[in-house]
Amino acid sequence: MKLHDLLRITSRTFAIGIERLPGVLCNAITTAYLLLRVSDYLEDNEEMDADAKVRLLNLWVNILREEERVEVLTCQLQDADTSNPDAIVAQHTGEILLHLRSLPQQVQEIIVHHVIESTQGMARWTKRGPTVHDEKDLDDYMFEVAGRVGYLVTQLFAWYSYAVRRRLGVIMPLAREFGLALQTVNVIRGLRGDYDRGWVYIPQKFLADTGISAEQLFHPDYRKQALQVLDRMTQKAERHLRHALTYVKHLPWWLHGIRLGCIFPLMFAIRTLAISRNNSEVFRNEAKITREEVKRIVLDSTLWGWSNLWLDRYYQKLSSAGE
Repeated sequence: MKLHDLLRITSRTFAIGIERLPGVLCNAITTAYLLLRVSDYLEDNEEMDADAKVRLLNLWVNILREEERVEVLTCQLQDADTSNPDAIVAQHTGEILLHLRSLPQQVQEIIVHHVIESTQGMARWTKRGPTVHDEKDLDDYMFEVAGRVGYLVTQLFAWYSYAVRRRLGVIMPLAREFGLALQTVNVIRGLRGDYDRGWVYIPQKFLADTGISAEQLFHPDYRKQALQVLDRMTQKAERHLRHALTYVKHLPWWLHGIRLGCIFPLMFAIRTLAISRNNSEVFRNEAKITREEVKRIVLDSTLWGWSNLWLDRYYQKLSSAGE
């Protein structure tokens, strides 16, 4: 299966942005994204217990270090449920690694370093269990699964562009915030699905401050308190998203493809947060923006995404639309 076919079956929305990146960056970030989906599959697999997940995550790290053969992993995934797109990606791990080895050496090193770091973080959290004590805990988890991705992508941008390299001192701290922004919105929109598989990423302190438990968060009798917790999470997401917007504005305007690769997921997240804000439906179903909204964001951003003034205005428009 072709690399970009794997990308599209796992995430059409991320594919929209990645495919706007210039040549080698498109291939590099597609490869990195798919390698991280292998890690995600091993972490999120509902058919394995925690010990099995940790064992396979550590095996995956050793494969990335070229200390184990990839077949040791893929032979254990032959019977995986392919209704899950990530399982299909994991079964094609060998092919993805071949694509990785075709990339420039420095690009390979950047990708492998951050995928290993993220995978080790996932293993640590899997071993620890589904308890998030406070906001610091949540940020630690989100950094492992998303903040490190912000670093990875930014270092690849800097490898590609001298103009980005010159701005790394400003951009790199914001890269972590970009990752936390997208992941906080992901936590909000996936509240119900995560709960159904045994995880609640809402900090226990947020729940305790409101006087409810994780189970009561999803019970209709406690909607008032649940919405207070949701409001706290949406405020947190908004803080991270503001930093993410600043990140994009620091990318040179003439690197339009790179900017679009960041603008699309940012604007999708902003809009998803807007429809999730004060919306009790998020405790029952995953919050999603419509295909029409996706198309409109893509079109508008493609036309105007080079302008920082427009970005500020569009951010406000998407944040308030429908309220």
